[in-house]
Amino acid sequence: MTPFSIPSVQIEKRLFNLQEHLRVNRLDGALIIQRVDLIYFSGTAQNGCLYVPAHEAPLLFIKRSYARARKESPLKHVLRIQSLKDVPGLIQDFYSTLPKKLGLELDVMPVNQFRYIESLFPGCRPADASGWILAIRSIKSGWEIAQMTQTADMSAKTFAYIQAALQEGYTEMEFAGIFETFARRHGHAGKIRIRDYQTEGYSWHVLSGRSGSLPGLLDSPASGQGTSLAFPCGAGQKKLQANEPIMVDFAAVLNGFHMDETRMFAIDTMPDKAMQACEDAINIHDFILEKAGPGISTGALFKMARDRADALGCAGSFLGIPGNKVRFIGHGIGHELIEPPIIAEGGQEILRPGMTFALEPKLVVKNEFTAGIESVFTVTGKGTRLISRVPVKIFVC
Repeated sequence: MTPFSIPSVQIEKRLFNLQEHLRVNRLDGALIIQRVDLIYFSGTAQNGCLYVPAHEAPLLFIKRSYARARKESPLKHVLRIQSLKDVPGLIQDFYSTLPKKLGLELDVMPVNQFRYIESLFPGCRPADASGWILAIRSIKSGWEIAQMTQTADMSAKTFAYIQAALQEGYTEMEFAGIFETFARRHGHAGKIRIRDYQTEGYSWHVLSGRSGSLPGLLDSPASGQGTSLAFPCGAGQKKLQANEPIMVDFAAVLNGFHMDETRMFAIDTMPDKAMQACEDAINIHDFILEKAGPGISTGALFKMARDRADALGCAGSFLGIPGNKVRFIGHGIGHELIEPPIIAEGGQEILRPGMTFALEPKLVVKNEFTAGIESVFTVTGKGTRLISRVPVKIFVC
């Protein structure tokens, strides 16, 4: 195993920011249970939870493995528990009081668990702490961006392999498995973290020719070609062919840090219509990277992208076919694949240095193909900088 740990200075700063939010919002403490939040604030993802009081040192409660948690977490107070039932008594013993207003991750906590926690803290008023947690996580430190850069290096190697290995005859699903195997040899963990309970995280998006246009598939008989109708996204059983656009959207994760990138490929030649769409997507991509920076709202960036598509003459296919268009061109990324803020229509969030985004302008031509590009960038003090290492180009193999 390659040792990996989160530096104590990172944990200290994160906890300081969380406690500041607790004090400003007059909460006595927060109970952190969601796995990504737990490792973010404690340094370990072992089975347990973290209690962060507004003014004092936190308590980390671990069911198992206690020994590993002690090794991974820089926190001073790590206590064994048999179940969540033990937590209130230990909090009472340690601080001589129980919280009267307690922050919880209500965006992801199941109702049954919420009710159970309520029963453990009678008379305590719950509050949703998820917004503050995600706001803290949205600003990445230099160390975190360095970790994302390592993931970007692994992803760039995978895209280079995709270019070398791409050939006719593979099904989309088969080829996805081939390049994911390569990525796993180079550290890709395979498990993509998604906070939304209705969304699955996976790496295998390969859409070739008409399978890149869902309406085209729905208009066709179910012949086993294209994207699986049982799970209508990702890769399907269509075979890759020469002289057609092939979109590869690869999500990678290394040591818990995510990348999300898309590039367009073709075997032998790219059809002229698809080539123009690919170039338009890159044009919008580069335009937004040039215009983005601290102080700009996410909604303003979305409008710039849509106006650019209109100027290029591709507004009809930008972000989907008429009647089925999405209303975003990018999303936050880092500890999970999709994090706030979202670069979306009407968005009011303001870009700040340290934010990291996956920018993904895409065009869909009904019954023909999808063209697009996706890169990860960070907001700097003056503008933006690409974290992605994959060349911004169209790959004709």
